[in-house]
Amino acid sequence: MVDAGGVENITQLPLELPQMMAAAADGLGSIAIDTTQLNMSVTDPTAWATAMNNLGMVPVGLPGQQLVSDSICVPGFDPSLNMMTGIAPINPMIPGLGLVPPPPPTEVAVVKEIIHCKSCTLFPQNPNLPPPSTRERPPGCKTVFVGGLPENATEEIIQEVFEQCGDITAIRKSKKNFCHIRFAEEFMVDKAIYLSGYRMRLGSSTDKKDSGRLHVDFAQARDDFYEWECKQRMRAREERHRRKLEEDRLRPPSPPAIMHYSEHEAALLAEKLKDDSKFSEAITVLLSWIERGEVNRRSANQFYSMVQSANSHVRRLMNEKATHEQEMEEAKENFKNALTGILTQFEQIVAVFNASTRQKAWDHFSKAQRKNIDIWRKHSEELRNAQSEQLMGIRREEEMEMSDDENCDSPTKKMRVDESALAAQAYALKEENDSLRWQLDAYRNEVELLKQEKEQLFRTEENLTKDQQLQFLQQTMQGMQQQLLTIQEELNNKKSELEQAKEEQSHTQALLKVLQEQLKGTKELVETNGHSHEDSNEINVLTVALVNQDRENNIEKRSQGLKSEKEALLIGIISTFLHVHPFGANIEYLWSYMQQLDSKISANEIEMLLMRLPRMFKQEFTGVGATLEKRWKLCAFEGIKTT
Repeated sequence: MVDAGGVENITQLPLELPQMMAAAADGLGSIAIDTTQLNMSVTDPTAWATAMNNLGMVPVGLPGQQLVSDSICVPGFDPSLNMMTGIAPINPMIPGLGLVPPPPPTEVAVVKEIIHCKSCTLFPQNPNLPPPSTRERPPGCKTVFVGGLPENATEEIIQEVFEQCGDITAIRKSKKNFCHIRFAEEFMVDKAIYLSGYRMRLGSSTDKKDSGRLHVDFAQARDDFYEWECKQRMRAREERHRRKLEEDRLRPPSPPAIMHYSEHEAALLAEKLKDDSKFSEAITVLLSWIERGEVNRRSANQFYSMVQSANSHVRRLMNEKATHEQEMEEAKENFKNALTGILTQFEQIVAVFNASTRQKAWDHFSKAQRKNIDIWRKHSEELRNAQSEQLMGIRREEEMEMSDDENCDSPTKKMRVDESALAAQAYALKEENDSLRWQLDAYRNEVELLKQEKEQLFRTEENLTKDQQLQFLQQTMQGMQQQLLTIQEELNNKKSELEQAKEEQSHTQALLKVLQEQLKGTKELVETNGHSHEDSNEINVLTVALVNQDRENNIEKRSQGLKSEKEALLIGIISTFLHVHPFGANIEYLWSYMQQLDSKISANEIEMLLMRLPRMFKQEFTGVGATLEKRWKLCAFEGIKTT
């Protein structure tokens, strides 16, 4: 046992200390130690130093001590570590060391120990509490966020604590008790995350400013992401290069280059043309030379001999073809014989099924057995029919070939067919006819059902379309009736106006005739009696007065009483509008104003109404040339003033 007073029974430690050292050194691994098995106090630094000195190791808490073993760091990995301490060598590719993702948490908890540094001490958190949470690791993360630092912590103390995890490239400390630390490699971040949850105390002070609970988490930095992207691009380039090399390796070789023509090469080619194994290669070279235009008067004889050598292979090729055709005929005959035997066995199987379906044997089978026998029988018949058709096709091809070979010398010769094959074909056709009849009945039933469903759907759709058409036609009829009524009203108004205009025209024509007769009479009187110019003026004034009187009578005829209350309302609104506009307004302006009150009114109706009341409204022309404009004014008050 080891206590605060000294070291006793140190000889009991060598069996248990390697396990304890492995747990303290490799805190990210899956090794766990039960604290009940320790025979020494964990919190006594003196006992730790004595025990580790006896084993020839650097004591914990002294300068040069590391938080995590060197075997985790790839640059300082020592595979002979087990020879000194009995600890198995640590593979840097195991999960949890930064090179591969950490394994899922196991049921066995990792035991963390007190870590003594030169300027501070790190105390592990309560093992009963849940482990500190971390965010999702960014790609290529080399930077960690460290929060919960003591207020009095300096960059030197932070570097002293975290440099044991690996080489630190930068520390960015904030005034709010947190900092960012960037390491040289990615796996060093995992070792720094191991310190999350530790309570950091500076020296032996108990002040709040000298203590804090560390929270270490992954940080997202642009530099890390940029380096990760560069690595990814480099790997992509390497992969593309590897694929290109693989494609080049698998690409078929290019055909050999054809040599140029020379007498020596021509002699070698002539020898190759005589060899059956090199004929295909040699004939390609000969074709290329002829296409290049190497044939001339000097080399014509040599090329002729090579062409002659090529022609000598025709007989060999025809002999090879004949042998292959003979082999093919033998194979066809073997196939036909085998197919005949298969067809005979199919006939026997079908005969067994047909015998089973007869009433003597059929009644003794169960329903399921009958169903299976029926299915097997149909399947066998289909296969039998297919095989018989194939055999008959082969025989027809043979007969056609025989007739071609004989060149139709015996047209009266009849085809001889095996009687057994014809009987088998007739039986197969009968069975096929029965099966087709059953299928036809089933299809008829399906077609009838589909027709009924289609008729029902068509009726419903037709009814819907008819209802919609009727509604649409009714709406159009109503609209047309309304249009017809309005057109009839306008037509009646136009007829009445036309009749009035005709009466006025006839009246004016009669008046003109009377005036013309009077003028003729007055002229004769003036010529005979020699009246003065004053008498003629009096006559002209008389005629003008008669014409004006006639016009006034026409206007009075026009200005009859109002036909409806609507016209009276329109006259009141128009008179009020024109009274507000003393300089008058054109008919378009009036119509746009009246359309806001009655959208169905037209400009023609307003103009006709104003023309029917000349004593209330008058029309004036303003402007010259292109700016000429007709304006209506209210003149009812002028008539009252004059009277």
